[in-house]
Amino acid sequence: MSPAGAPAGGGSRLILRKLREIMAAGGAAQARLDALVRMIAAAMVADVCSIYLKRGDVHELFATEGLKPEAVHRTRLKAGEGLVGLVGETARPLNLADAPVHPRFSYRPETGEDPYNAFLGVPIVRSERVFGVLVVQNRVAKLYGDDEVEALQTVAMVLAEMVAAGGFGDLSGLADVEIRPSRPERLQGRAFSDGLAIGTVVLHEPHAPLGRMIADDPVREEKRLEEALQHIRADLQAMIDGDPGRLSGVSRDVLETFALLAQDRSWEGRLRDGVRAGLSAEAAVERARQEHRAKMQGARDPYLRERLHDLEDLDNRLLRALGKAEKLGAQPMPDDAILVARDLGPAELLEYAPGRLRGLALEEGGQSSHAAIVARALGIPMVGRIQSLVSRVEPGDRIVVDAERAEVQLRPGVDIVRAYDQRIALRSARAQEFARLRDQPAETRDGRPVSLLLNAGLTLDVQHLGETGAAGVGLFRTEFQFMVSETLPRLEAQTRLYRDVLEQAGDKPVTFRTLDLGGDKVLPYMVAEREENPALGWRALRIGLDRPALLRYQLRALIAAAEGRGLRVMFPLVTTVEEFDAAAALVQREMAWARKQGAQGPARLEIGVMLEAPALAFAIDALKGKAAFVSIGTNDLMQYFFAADRNNPRVGDRYDLLSVPALRFLREVRTACAAAGLPLSICGEAAGRPLEAMTLVALGFDRLSMPASGIGPVKRMIRSLDAAHCARALEPLLQSTKNSLRTELSAYATANGVAL
Repeated sequence: MSPAGAPAGGGSRLILRKLREIMAAGGAAQARLDALVRMIAAAMVADVCSIYLKRGDVHELFATEGLKPEAVHRTRLKAGEGLVGLVGETARPLNLADAPVHPRFSYRPETGEDPYNAFLGVPIVRSERVFGVLVVQNRVAKLYGDDEVEALQTVAMVLAEMVAAGGFGDLSGLADVEIRPSRPERLQGRAFSDGLAIGTVVLHEPHAPLGRMIADDPVREEKRLEEALQHIRADLQAMIDGDPGRLSGVSRDVLETFALLAQDRSWEGRLRDGVRAGLSAEAAVERARQEHRAKMQGARDPYLRERLHDLEDLDNRLLRALGKAEKLGAQPMPDDAILVARDLGPAELLEYAPGRLRGLALEEGGQSSHAAIVARALGIPMVGRIQSLVSRVEPGDRIVVDAERAEVQLRPGVDIVRAYDQRIALRSARAQEFARLRDQPAETRDGRPVSLLLNAGLTLDVQHLGETGAAGVGLFRTEFQFMVSETLPRLEAQTRLYRDVLEQAGDKPVTFRTLDLGGDKVLPYMVAEREENPALGWRALRIGLDRPALLRYQLRALIAAAEGRGLRVMFPLVTTVEEFDAAAALVQREMAWARKQGAQGPARLEIGVMLEAPALAFAIDALKGKAAFVSIGTNDLMQYFFAADRNNPRVGDRYDLLSVPALRFLREVRTACAAAGLPLSICGEAAGRPLEAMTLVALGFDRLSMPASGIGPVKRMIRSLDAAHCARALEPLLQSTKNSLRTELSAYATANGVAL
């Protein structure tokens, strides 16, 4: 190797050009690999160049220049064994001047590597999966320069894409090695939106195409990169200048942080280094994205992880700008698309064509995440919390999303697909049964009527009113309009949305919940001040009362939309009666303003409260004569009741609403509301599950609000239930000390013919 080392730009360009020539020349896979290591050794003036590919838990020597040829396919290093195993284990380069003295050095006599001292190994990584190691060695003891490390990493990245895409032919004949995922797999996760779907994988963040990995003209590529950088910077600045609204003193922080990161010279420098080294602009961004993901995996500090996530978001924006795709869903999509992603926001999900989207599978996400709520509104099956999902799939793979069993099947065999086809047919038959119940009353066998209402957040949710036969909308989450918009929705846009909802509902009631922001709900144009525990911090009505202009703006839109109609408004996370009084006063102030403008206003106004903070449960009597109704929000109420973050997988499922303490508490709330003459409803995911709904009806609740998918199953359950008999059976169970009554209640349903 030259004393100064190969320049990162010129050396990399030479190697990449020759790499493409080898790929284009054709021939057997082994011959191509042999030509590749000879070329890299010559270009980098190395005594040895070797490629190890992973086969199961073993790194196998696939090609070498400088070691003994007979070692190829014979030398195999177990997981973590030797310096090659260390590189594969850490997924980081290893640069040593005197390799034999390293404690992890493993001598293999069949390779004949006795005289080599200098060692540089870099991982061959794709989608965070290390499937090989690229090594160069020299007799002289010296550390390789940063430019040499950079050059070898660049080659390894392109090599990974080429091997995965079959650029070196079929390697399966050389050994049982899985370069790109190909075997059937079953991965467990958590179900976030019910249903079953079989389809084709569409990656939310696809790889740069193979044909665009190596640049023909680095100068042109740098110009393309510059134009894309200018494009995203201009977009961010336009958003900052476009009056996104002020929710707090730091409402512009998130945009300004993004704009600042987009000007980061270190980030831009790495991108320019990539194109100058011979990569296409897309490949340079892909490399930066992989580096940010690798750092994010190792980052323990939440703030650092947040910043790295922002950088990855910028990488994705830049890739879209390079591809001239204004919309995430602009890529061609099959009719049976199943979207696979690390995580997804509601705005991103809505940019995909809903008619073609059959399912959703995420590595992250949560039961109450915004993407999950939108998926339920769209009727799209969704499974999340699937570890290493993105690294296990390729675009075009067949996949099954099974939200009944909270799992996905990757590349399923014929027998698996046939079994799922049968299950999908059974679900279709069951859906037809629910459809036949649409116009039947939701009334128990002993004559007790139960009002079944919808939870909604989008206008398309309200379309389910007619399909399901729901009695109205028990909860319309108004924050979704704000969350899917790049800027604060103007008064006209808010008014138009609320009017559309009321018109679609016809004579059925709609309860609008004012903005429930903060905690895990952050707007794209606003970031809340950093808090240690945002779920217990500045959120929901607390924001509205501290920044009343935003709440008044929304109330003005609601009042205008309800001209001549009934208007039901509900405030989220009310903790004290004083907070409710202050919020109700804002409603009356806006009503007075509307009358001054000559507006007719709503024909009937009802102001209610959402009970999510346990403290309010002990002040219900003070709401008498003030509030028109109370609605229990089980998602947040149970979170605060059990002191368990519902989005934390370690504790989110630890406590059960069907536990004795929770059911006793709900019964006390129902009793207090009855004494105060306050109509009471209960809404949340629990109300849409037949077993939980059965128990709530037995406790005396007769208004349940739920996702559209829950209406049919819950109505069927209600029509098979003797509510009085169930209430009598529940009473002695409430005296027990068991953590959960789920088993006993399920047994009751089975024994008494309750359809669950």
